[in-house]
Amino acid sequence: MRVAVIGVQGDVEEHVIAVKKTLKKLGIDGEVVATRRAGVVSESDAVIIPGGESTTISKLIFSDGIADEIIELAESGKPVMGTCAGLILLSKYGDEQVIKTDTRLLGLLNVRVKRNAFGRQRESFQVELDVKHIGRFDAVFIRAPAIVEVGKNVEVLARFEEYVVAAQENNILGLAFHPELTDDTRIHEYFLRLNEF
Repeated sequence: MRVAVIGVQGDVEEHVIAVKKTLKKLGIDGEVVATRRAGVVSESDAVIIPGGESTTISKLIFSDGIADEIIELAESGKPVMGTCAGLILLSKYGDEQVIKTDTRLLGLLNVRVKRNAFGRQRESFQVELDVKHIGRFDAVFIRAPAIVEVGKNVEVLARFEEYVVAAQENNILGLAFHPELTDDTRIHEYFLRLNEF
C-alpha cells in the first residue's frame, strides 16, 4: 500500500510518521511518500492533505497538476483525508474568507466550511471528542476551520459546540482537527481501512 501525503506546505512530517506507525500497527506492507509534484498521487492507494495555509496549498496543488490527481483518486474510490486546511480544500463550499482569498476548492466533500471558526493561532486548544466509529479521541485544534453545513450523503462523525468537526462522504474523510499531533493512531487506522469501502 502506498500513501501519499501532499507535501507542499504544513504539518507534512507528522502525518508521514503517523501513517508509518499505523501501517506497522495494522501489519500492512506499505510506504508513505511526501510529495510536491504531479505523478505520485496517481500511483498511490490513499492520499492525505495536511493542515497548513489553505490558500497556499490550493495555489500549489492546482498549479502543479496535483489537484486533478487527487480528484481522480477520490473518484476511483480510494481514501482521501484532509485535516484542518485539508478539510477546507476537500469541501465543496467555503465562507467569505475562502471567496475573498480566491482559494480554489477540490469539491469532493459536500459541505460548507468556515475558515478560522475558533479564532486565530492563540485560540488553539485540545478537547476530548466523541468520534463515530472511533470512540473518545483527544483532538488538537489549531486555527481550525469547521463545517457549518452538511449536504446529502455526508455522515457527521463528530461535533464540537455548534459545529461539525469531522465528516465523511464515502471514501472522503474531512477533519477540522489534527489527529497526527497525538500518539493515537485510530483515525489513521480508520482512514486506511476506507480502502475496503
